[in-house]
Amino acid sequence: MNPTNTTLTARPTAVPPYRAVPDRRRQLRRTVERYGPPLAMFGVLKLIGFSVFMYLLDSAGDFRTKNPRFGGGTHPWDVLATWDGWWYQQIAAHGYHPELRPIPGATGLITIEGNSAAFFPLYPALMRLVSEITGLGLYGAGLLVSVVSSFAAALAIYAVTAHFGGRRAGLAAAGLWAVWPGSGVEWAVYSDSLYVALAAWACYAVMTRRWLTAGLLTCAAGLNRPTAGALIAALAVAALLAVHRNRRQEGILRPLAAVAVAPLGLLGYLAWVGHRMGDYGGYFKLQSGAWAHEFDYGRQTLDVITSVAVGHNDYLYAWPVADLIGVGVVLLAAMLVPLLIRLRPPAVLVVYPVLTLALVLGSQQIFGNVSRYLLPAFPLFIPLAVALRRLSLRLQCTVLGLAAVASGSYAGYVLFELGVP
Repeated sequence: MNPTNTTLTARPTAVPPYRAVPDRRRQLRRTVERYGPPLAMFGVLKLIGFSVFMYLLDSAGDFRTKNPRFGGGTHPWDVLATWDGWWYQQIAAHGYHPELRPIPGATGLITIEGNSAAFFPLYPALMRLVSEITGLGLYGAGLLVSVVSSFAAALAIYAVTAHFGGRRAGLAAAGLWAVWPGSGVEWAVYSDSLYVALAAWACYAVMTRRWLTAGLLTCAAGLNRPTAGALIAALAVAALLAVHRNRRQEGILRPLAAVAVAPLGLLGYLAWVGHRMGDYGGYFKLQSGAWAHEFDYGRQTLDVITSVAVGHNDYLYAWPVADLIGVGVVLLAAMLVPLLIRLRPPAVLVVYPVLTLALVLGSQQIFGNVSRYLLPAFPLFIPLAVALRRLSLRLQCTVLGLAAVASGSYAGYVLFELGVP
């Protein structure tokens, strides 16, 4: 055989298998690069404020002489489960027993005994679930839910702000969430972090036109706090605008379905409490008669602002230090509203904080708590975040770091140890 005419069969080269899924390491790296900075910013600032809070509690030592239900305990961190935290633990352990029980011979504003029905069910239900799964106990489970929720809220606030303000603005907004004057309850046995996480992600879902997700998140928020009424209304306005403007492109079914689902949590709980009490206005009668908390069209707020300005403290529930800072927070919020509108954000980011402000400032309550009640109005952070993005990252971190120290003093010590919650 002539070797030159021999046909040689080439050995096929090995073909690498087709990757049906993306490279997990690369995907993980992209996720960390995108979401790591806001989570780190929030976590570091929050840890600074929390450490200042614990140091002040330990230095003062007053918590050792107080009732464990009202700002006291064996250790400084026990204070985190007092006041409202005590009620949430009772609900998680024993459930609800809604009733309107008059105080014999009571006169004045407080005429009804306090009852757990004033506190909404989602947070204590999660406490109970996490406690059963992890074995942490109700205190540890409540803290875990709050801490995880606070990071989820930080990420949502970052996403909302970065959606139209850029990543630097989103980073600043996540930092502002950590240092707002009412932020002391974010890492405590309180429902605030969970509510803000639900509300912020609901707003983001509206902005990205995920209507059913927005409706479900808003429904869940309504099971957590009564001020979800502002979120429900904001979603409804955004959905109706979307139907009006983009009827042909999107249709009307999903936005209207979101509007229908959104109020079910809030209305369902209020109806259940009313049914159990035998009075469908029972929740509001309980809030008014047991906590002197009712909508008064802003009379209490005006009384406090005018009194603090002239150095008087003869109004309901006076706490001079907390009230002075509360007045400053209210004035700051009032200035931020037109600045927010000037940025022309989506309608949901205007309607929601404005209605939240109206509900908070239009109610009679412990005014020193107003900075905490305004935590859910997170879109007000956006104008500040847009201004902070112009700073270098180092200067931005310095400014927010100093604010974290201040927030540890006020948001932690004043709120919990002076008895404002």
